[in-house]
Amino acid sequence: MRTDKVRKLRPLMTALALVVAPGVAVVGTATDAFAVTKISHATATQMFRDVGITWSSSGGCSDRNNSTCTSFDQLNLATAQGAQTLKRATGCALNITGGTETGHASGTYSHWNGYKLDYGKNTCVTSYIKNTFTYIGLRGDGAPQYQSGSGNIYADEGSHWDVLYYNCGGC
Repeated sequence: MRTDKVRKLRPLMTALALVVAPGVAVVGTATDAFAVTKISHATATQMFRDVGITWSSSGGCSDRNNSTCTSFDQLNLATAQGAQTLKRATGCALNITGGTETGHASGTYSHWNGYKLDYGKNTCVTSYIKNTFTYIGLRGDGAPQYQSGSGNIYADEGSHWDVLYYNCGGC
């Protein structure tokens, strides 16, 4: 009898998991290697304010479905924490110019899926990345890439840094 209950509950246990907290949701299944925690735009902006990170958009907006906006809706918590880690480690001014809004390249580890942020370039950030992280070669589009000790990848796209966060960077 108990085995029947477990069999009936198993699909529920492997279903999409959502942790209900203000602006935070965990997305994944019980069989995933790990679950990705998604946060709201409001949660992300507060996290960024807390450490002095700024953000801007060419459209002056935060609509995820408008490519001229800078949105943080559905950003991975680890990505936001990675930005905080970078800010704390560098002490540099850090301005986010791209988040989860439409208009970026697609893929599993994409802006849309919450894994990437774009940062405006400045001498302080560029010097830190190039002098601290390991150069790992050119990306397919020719952008020079640098990898942090935690595995996150910083690509120099000319006008900005495109950063792929696999984790929070040692938060």
